[in-house]
Amino acid sequence: MSVPDYMQCAEDHQTLLVVVQPIGIVPEESFFRIYKRISAVSQVNVRDSQRVLYIRYRHHYPPENNEWGDFQTHRKVVGLITITDCSSAKDWPQTFEKFHLQKEMYGSTLYDSRLFVFGLQGEIAEQPRTDVAFYPSYDECETVEKRIEDFIESLFIVLESKRLDRATDKSGDKIPLLCVPFEKKDFVGLDTDSRHYKKRCQGRMRKHVGDLCLQAGMLQDSLVHYHMAVELLRSVNDFLWLGAALEGLCSASVIYHYPGGTGGKVGSRRAQGGSLSAEAGNRHRPGAQEVLIDPGALTSNGINADTSAEIGRAKNCLSPEDIIDKYKEAISYYGKYKNAGVIELEACVKAVRVLAIQKRSMEASEFLQNAVYINLRQLSEEEKIQRYSILSELYERIGFHRKSAFFKRIAAMQCAAPSIPEPGWRACYKLLLETLPGYSLSLDPKDFSKGTHRGWAAVQMRLLHELVYASRRMGNPALCVRHLSFLLQTMLDFLSDQEKKDVTQSLESYTAKCPGTMEFITLPDGLKLPPVPFTKLPIVRSVKLLNLPTSLRPHKMKSLLGQNVSTKSPFIYSPIIAHSRGEERNKKIDFQWVQGDVCEVQLMVYNPMPFELRVENMGLLTTGVEFESLPAALSLPAESGLYPVTLVGVPQTTGQITVNGYHTSVFGVFSDCLLDNLPGVKTNGSTVEVIPALPRLQISTSLPRSAHTLQPSTGDEISTNVSVQLYNGETQQLIIKLENIGTEPLEKLEVTAKTVNTKEKLYGDFLSWKLEDTLSQFPLKPGKIATFTVNIKVKLDFSCQENLLQDLSDDGISVTGLPLSSPFRQVVKPRVETKPINPQESSKVGDFSHVKVSDIIGLWYGLFGLFHSFGECLTCLVEFSIFPT
Repeated sequence: MSVPDYMQCAEDHQTLLVVVQPIGIVPEESFFRIYKRISAVSQVNVRDSQRVLYIRYRHHYPPENNEWGDFQTHRKVVGLITITDCSSAKDWPQTFEKFHLQKEMYGSTLYDSRLFVFGLQGEIAEQPRTDVAFYPSYDECETVEKRIEDFIESLFIVLESKRLDRATDKSGDKIPLLCVPFEKKDFVGLDTDSRHYKKRCQGRMRKHVGDLCLQAGMLQDSLVHYHMAVELLRSVNDFLWLGAALEGLCSASVIYHYPGGTGGKVGSRRAQGGSLSAEAGNRHRPGAQEVLIDPGALTSNGINADTSAEIGRAKNCLSPEDIIDKYKEAISYYGKYKNAGVIELEACVKAVRVLAIQKRSMEASEFLQNAVYINLRQLSEEEKIQRYSILSELYERIGFHRKSAFFKRIAAMQCAAPSIPEPGWRACYKLLLETLPGYSLSLDPKDFSKGTHRGWAAVQMRLLHELVYASRRMGNPALCVRHLSFLLQTMLDFLSDQEKKDVTQSLESYTAKCPGTMEFITLPDGLKLPPVPFTKLPIVRSVKLLNLPTSLRPHKMKSLLGQNVSTKSPFIYSPIIAHSRGEERNKKIDFQWVQGDVCEVQLMVYNPMPFELRVENMGLLTTGVEFESLPAALSLPAESGLYPVTLVGVPQTTGQITVNGYHTSVFGVFSDCLLDNLPGVKTNGSTVEVIPALPRLQISTSLPRSAHTLQPSTGDEISTNVSVQLYNGETQQLIIKLENIGTEPLEKLEVTAKTVNTKEKLYGDFLSWKLEDTLSQFPLKPGKIATFTVNIKVKLDFSCQENLLQDLSDDGISVTGLPLSSPFRQVVKPRVETKPINPQESSKVGDFSHVKVSDIIGLWYGLFGLFHSFGECLTCLVEFSIFPT
């Protein structure tokens, strides 16, 4: 026997083997559709008994394995079912001849056979036959299951007759010696009358009868025969058959202790045994076909069909611990024979399945380690793949996940072995994917964002490289890009500088053909590969939303007419939503953005790569309002420190806008990086309010700018300073141009003046204007200019006492002012560099210095009403000197 069955389990010893094969040209889909219906009839009950029969179906079985049917009867093909297409009567003789040729292949062991013919109608199909069933088509075959039931009944009759024939002690009859194929030449010339030879014959026959009893559903009888066989075979040192008797004893004991089976399919077998009640004996697995067989014709000689009730099970059945010991002993006997390698390998597999149920993982690994080193013939690549795959599954069952992944990876490499003319790269790729859990590797980048790395990085990188190579050989560049992106993103900390360069070069070569995207990739088996955003290329450490420039910031407009509107709202406390309010407050920013104006977000980034990193098409990801992101490109030096990057965009609508992250294009891979997935990122908030678009006003004057720049007290006001020198009684016009440089019309203009001084009796009213001409040009549309004239007239009274003139003897008084919203007192400072040399001369009336007086013009404009509009507060500071006449 040269082909092992890696799916063997202990309960298979009680099954009858039936082979289902096609004859001629049969569509594969049609064949397996009928095969599925046939294999559903897998469990049968014997009428008027608690005995249960199990059928094992195979659509392919090596004929050389059938030669070991005497050694273990579950390896013997006892039933043959053939399926064929025959559309015309003239093809029927040839089809029937092929059926007979197929039977001859297993003829020495067959109990019965059937031929299912599809497509043939007419006189031939109407003839009643027991071994042939005719059906018009694959869709019109309702009686297939009934035919299989009849077929199994015939198998049981033959099985029971053989069991009774060989179990009956016929005095004087010579017991034949059962042999395995390689033993026949060894027994030529032996003395058949010796006591040793007779014991050998008796022991082997007892073991054979135990197999038949087990198949016939007589569990306790089989235990008795196996025990007797063990004693007889041990006495003559017949080690190969002694191992088979011990294995049979283990199988019967496993069937008793674990009625659910050890094959891994829960519920695939029902409880059984001599102690089952009649009611339990009539239950069967859901969905399985049940056949009731009457054994009455076989018991007319007075022999009880089930004598197991008279046998004490506790005495003959092995304990769970003894089962493993006997398996070890049997495998040691098999190991003495080179030609029994397949038997030894299958026994190891069966023992591992039992140990997996007993949760004895270490002992199971010893059996598997022994199975790995069992030397079989030169296996084909397909057989190697099957062997390593089964070893992987068994290691998985006992909890050795990394060892399981190791053997599955070997199986994957065998799929693409150089000796295969057409390597199976798809199968290789599929098996490699199945090894990922064993190496603590997931293809979801979110599993690596927690900061703790699990598994061996070197092995994981090797496996990812193999996935990339298999993807390339499959002709799927999108998969190559996805796996390389994953490798670069998750294993960046473990890559050397040279490996980083190599991976990025490979990635750029692949993305030249197929750019990386943020779409899910669906594999043929339904597995979806998530996108891999490059959150580490570059690494972002902080995100800060910036306020608008001072000239563009919106301000709540206040009326200059003394009206006050309270902006306070009633405070309502609710403990239910307090937590969510706190979170919102932490994320909400206290300034506003304006619809249509350019907004900025500053990121602090650095480049972890040992070479210059080029980031293309970097922009913002937002939700809440329509937002036009203006992409930027940057180049970061190798292993740079924190580097500020400003991303800009324009909100197109109003409402709440949330900055969720940013998007990049690096090495041809497009990434959407969300702030929630960036560990250790500092932010001052991510949500800001966008208000409607506001008008923008540019002011220019006819007077020259002042040489002194007066800074406002806060950064919220904008001032322009002009200077003029006047003599007492002189008049000067200040022409102010108001240009609407925005997109919204200006609807309102308010002008006020306030003299900031401490000597009100000295100064008079200097400024006067008329708004009628200017307001006639409102509303001022975008691009239009309005003029506003301010008359500056100096009218001062200099007839004062000497102490007042002493105050004017300084080289001027610097007066500063701010908008009406926050005025403050003037600051008086003498100018040292222009003071008289002789202090006494300063008291002379005829020697006057000039006095500079500052006045403030506040211009307010707005939209949407007086108290609910926003605008800018601009201050025009007029600085002029007055000389006495």
